[in-house]
Amino acid sequence: MALLPVRIYGDPVLRTKSEPIREVDDSHLSLALDMLETMRHEEGIGLAAVQIGRPIRMLVADVGDRAPKGAPKIFINPEIVEASGEWTFDEGCLSVPGITAEIVRPKRIRLRFTDGKGEGREEVFDELLARVLQHEIDHLNGTLFVDHLEEVERAAIWKQLLELEKESRRRAPATR
Repeated sequence: MALLPVRIYGDPVLRTKSEPIREVDDSHLSLALDMLETMRHEEGIGLAAVQIGRPIRMLVADVGDRAPKGAPKIFINPEIVEASGEWTFDEGCLSVPGITAEIVRPKRIRLRFTDGKGEGREEVFDELLARVLQHEIDHLNGTLFVDHLEEVERAAIWKQLLELEKESRRRAPATR
């Protein structure tokens, strides 16, 4: 397994809509294991493939014992088919380091996806794991959590976002 460089705010790949995976193979499982290792190293609980420069519809999540069903999971071509409730939570992101914000999202989702074994599944997730999945699916669609902020809230973090863009440009030759 290998640690992969996480792309940060300002990297154009983060605004890319990820492509569906047509056929799951061993290379996807290998990439997912590298993503899990990277996510843990960075102290995250979710990571989308696009965040490591691979705009494919795959993400990993591991909320540990903080939620039911809290074991490492691989989600390929995830699609939210139902959402309910409302929950506000202070979100952060490995691709937007140093910034957190209160984001309102559905509390419970029904998700259709392919697992790491290539099996089609549909499951219900709630609270923390549901939030992580929604956050990472946003990444697969080229959306960042800061895009959910009201204009006034975004203005309050604008300087920090500009600094991240500068850092992204400095990193560019090594990570692209």
